[in-house]
Amino acid sequence: MARIKKFEDLLSWQRARVLTQRVYRATKSGGFAKDFGLRDQIRRASVSILSNIAEGFERGGDKEFQQFLSVAKGSCAEVRAQLYVALDEGYIEPKEFEELKALTVEISRLISGMMPYLASSAVAGRKFKPATDSRPKTLDSRLSKP
Repeated sequence: MARIKKFEDLLSWQRARVLTQRVYRATKSGGFAKDFGLRDQIRRASVSILSNIAEGFERGGDKEFQQFLSVAKGSCAEVRAQLYVALDEGYIEPKEFEELKALTVEISRLISGMMPYLASSAVAGRKFKPATDSRPKTLDSRLSKP
């Protein structure tokens, strides 16, 4: 299996990008475009999915990545819930609702698939590494030569 070197190679990110494109397209016209609160919230939630996948990947540690994936997974549920509101208000057709809902479920499943691996990894990341020197560093001590 090839090692993934950039977040753009992750299938979950690629599918989240498609979801975001489709959400933006769906919210550009009709009643959806005029419901500023719902329109803006579902857009932010869809952007949050791909952004958290990307940011977590770039953090350099599997524990941090897992934390960001958890947020992305939550945003998948948020988009899915908001799709129900859009359907109930007649902003989207049932067929489009089902397609978008299926995409959120797929992304959530892809994210869930990565989480157990990351949980078992020893690569914690900078945020979770213990400090080696607990003394506060001053500017002078960092600039002085040993």
